[in-house]
Order: sequence, then structure tokens, then C-alpha cells
Amino acid sequence: MKIKELIIYSNKLDEQMDFYVDVLELKLLSRTQLTGSIKIGSSILTIHFKEDATPYHFAFNIPSDQEDGALIWLKKRVNILTFEENEIADFKSWNAKSIYFYDRDNNIVEFISRKNLEIFQEDKFSSSSILNISEIGLATSEIERTFHDINRINKIDFFDGNFKLFCALGNDQGMFILVNPKMKRWFPTGDEVMPSDFILRGDHNFKYVNGRINEIS
Repeated sequence: MKIKELIIYSNKLDEQMDFYVDVLELKLLSRTQLTGSIKIGSSILTIHFKEDATPYHFAFNIPSDQEDGALIWLKKRVNILTFEENEIADFKSWNAKSIYFYDRDNNIVEFISRKNLEIFQEDKFSSSSILNISEIGLATSEIERTFHDINRINKIDFFDGNFKLFCALGNDQGMFILVNPKMKRWFPTGDEVMPSDFILRGDHNFKYVNGRINEIS
């Protein structure tokens, strides 16, 4: 499953654009007073201004062997969010390792190296090493209904979890992380899972608004 563009919202648009362009050194694609788009590997992250925006949890794929290099690079730019004093989380069942940090909106941003992708890089890690947007978190107390709503748009694999607490849909290229906000908080910080609106384009094209999936063309 591939994410071509993720559109999110922010009430700190200028700070967010400065963070992604100046701190993370990502390519600016377009900028207006109320919106900005940034190149994230083969994906696009677009941020629109919205006064009542709430935080997100999303992930970027990095090369399969670059978590150590990415950590060194990130520590020069951001504060790493640790779990049990570990700067790199090891998800053995997913054959992946992750690093977490906040952007200027306190969105939890994740760099994840998925070993099953078998994408390797000899050069030192840099912003150009980032492969794509690979995950977007989605808050729903009706995980099974949301799973079927997404499947009606386009078929998607069940990757991990269950319909009660947490469910990952997709594959190593891209995933939807469905989380029940009544029962679970975001890893690794314990932040509240918010039903934050977003728009997605790629293999699945939909708006997530007020906790519901709405297909778009």
C-alpha cells in the first residue's frame, strides 16, 4: 500500500514549515499563506492551516540498514522520544526498528527501518535517505467498521492486531494504524490518541473527517 500524499492540519503553519524545511532539510514543493507542501521521498506531506488542529502520529520509511545513521543525524536536530530509555525501538514481530520525535505541533513523527523491504544505503544518512510516508495513525472506537470502510475503497491486507484495541492495515510500503482512543495511547509517549482529520491520496483516496472515512476521487 502506497501513500502518495498525506494532507494534515496545523495551527502553527509557519513553525511547521520551518521545521520540515530548515531543521529536517526536506524539499519545499509549494507554499502559500495557508498551506505548504514538502517532498518526503516518493511521497508529499501537505500541511493546511486550521485553528483547531489536533496532533497526529505518522511515520516515514528509511532504508533498512539506516536506523543508527538516522539516529545520529536526528540527534543534531531534535530531541529523541525514548521508551524505557531506548532511543531505538525494536519491533521484532514486524522486523523493524523505529526512532521517534516531535515536530512543532507535537505530532509524533517516526522514522522506521523495515528489514523486509531490503532497501540498503551505503552513504551517510541525510534527508534524501527518507523513502516515503509509510504510516498514518487513525483514531476510531469502531476499528472493524473503519477496516471495512477502507476495504470498500480498495482492498487492503490485515497486517497485525485486532478489532478491539489496535489494528495495522497494509504492508511494509504503507500502513494505516487504527487505534481505539478509549483503550490505548500513542507509543512511545503515552500521548492521547486524537481523532485528527486528514486527507490521503495514493492506493486509497479518502478524507478522514469527524471520525468517518469519506472516499474522494
